[in-house]
Amino acid sequence: MLKPLYDHVVLEAEPQEKKTQSGIILSSGGDERPSIAKVVAVGEGRYEDGLQRPVAVKVGDRVVFKRYATTEFKHEEKEYLILKESDILAIVEGE
Repeated sequence: MLKPLYDHVVLEAEPQEKKTQSGIILSSGGDERPSIAKVVAVGEGRYEDGLQRPVAVKVGDRVVFKRYATTEFKHEEKEYLILKESDILAIVEGE
């Protein structure tokens, strides 16, 4: 598994299906990147003014992130996204 450093977070993208109102699933075209993903690893946090500030998300959280702020990485046949904590916009709750 990947161990992110500092305030970096590793995400596993969730498949995004688009449906019409009648229930027909549309193809994503292959170039659209997901904006919701599951957190699979977090760094220990960043240092600010000599103090360590822990990362606000935890493993298992579903998050919304900036689409083009990620680094894609393939490890053991799985694709992951790596980004800084500041590029995470929200935690998805209640689903």
